[in-house]
Amino acid sequence: MTAATLTAPPLGGPTLPQERRLVTAIPGPRSQELLARKAAAVSAGVGHTVPVEAIAAGGGVVVDADGNSFIDLGSGIAVTTVGNAHPRIVEAVQAQVAQFTHTCFMISPYESYVAVAEALNRVTPGDHAKKSALFNSGAEAVENAVKIARKYTGKPAVVAFDHGYHGRTNLTMALTAKAMPYKSGFGPFASEIYRAPLSYPFRDGLSGPDAAARAISVIEKQVGADNLAAVIIEPIQGEGGFIVPADGFLPALVEWCRANGVVFIADEVQTGFARTGAMFASDVFGIVPDLITTAKGMAGGLPLAAVTGRAEIMDASHLGGLGGTYGGNPIACAAALAAIEAFETEGLIERAREIGGILTERLRTIQAADPRLGEVRGRGAMVAVEFVDPATGAPDAALTAAVAKACIAEGVIVLTCGTYGNVIRFLPPLAIGDALLNEGLDVLASVLDESRTDSEPVLAGDDAPTPTAD
Repeated sequence: MTAATLTAPPLGGPTLPQERRLVTAIPGPRSQELLARKAAAVSAGVGHTVPVEAIAAGGGVVVDADGNSFIDLGSGIAVTTVGNAHPRIVEAVQAQVAQFTHTCFMISPYESYVAVAEALNRVTPGDHAKKSALFNSGAEAVENAVKIARKYTGKPAVVAFDHGYHGRTNLTMALTAKAMPYKSGFGPFASEIYRAPLSYPFRDGLSGPDAAARAISVIEKQVGADNLAAVIIEPIQGEGGFIVPADGFLPALVEWCRANGVVFIADEVQTGFARTGAMFASDVFGIVPDLITTAKGMAGGLPLAAVTGRAEIMDASHLGGLGGTYGGNPIACAAALAAIEAFETEGLIERAREIGGILTERLRTIQAADPRLGEVRGRGAMVAVEFVDPATGAPDAALTAAVAKACIAEGVIVLTCGTYGNVIRFLPPLAIGDALLNEGLDVLASVLDESRTDSEPVLAGDDAPTPTAD
């Protein structure tokens, strides 16, 4: 297939050839046309990481308008976890579109919203009585979790953590730690938001209990439990750098919250739904949150989010206090029910562990020969590499951006993240095959080798990939 012969979009989903294929330079001519239109029509504040016009995706690949096929190691930032255009989801969405597209659940309720809530109440951690409410995005779910916690406790303060990312709305920007590109110039932000130190084993060297004691000391001194409605944390940081806390850190926080009447919110927008080799990352660490926020992988690419939690907390809001015009859209609910069925019946949790094994083994092999890879970390199919100056251990953001750009030019989609901009994260769809995954890692290894040996500035492109957001 060439750019000249590509006269119609190929079929998506599992029917796409599972191959890396480059038929033009990146971006090709048709992608360049779209990017020119984007520059003229779309706000300059909306960036992009991969400079192509996507026209099809499925399995482990994304195909552009010029006929190039990219190995997908990003899943639309952990959204297409089950694989793009998964047959169950396509069938469910098509059937729902033919019935009705919207009534607003707050006007005329429908069964699929209730069924998604029932499913979430069943699959989220803990065997206590639970209830759920559906929304549109992860940020919206976080906003509502904070609302619910404040209503339940009657207290105003909320503690988030260093390196945390929780969204781009006013409240969630206040919760988010990183200024650029998410917060800079957009203040003032919501009040009564405080920040505590995270467990970051690679950089702080603390045990989980010691890191928790440090965080709790800050919370008690700067906020006080009597004023604190909720603690919110990603069990594994997302945009902050895929930071995995030391063992014992999260259980100690949960125990302190329980003892002090503070709602513990697990933000599992990125870690949820099989991504970490368990249905939820909270399961990995043996914790049961009071509230859990979900989105991203839940509906196979359609916009849907939720807050699920202890029934007595979820019922604290007055009638009409929760909702939204599009929250729990019937098409997105149909997709979510199909996706949850896939997670539970297609061995995807086990597949995430297999993918994680391949990623970790290959990346640690590269790390053994290249001290610029400071740490390989993650759980399941959520793995990252932190790049550093091998002499000082300082974050190397320039290398990270250049490696990502070079991988994309060679047909492999990778995403950067991290407070210091020095982390490449790997979030392949669970539908990716071993051969394609290994080929993507071969490209990464080759790019890193060339960056060390080639006298030409192979990795010193004019433009680094636009920072991705969660």
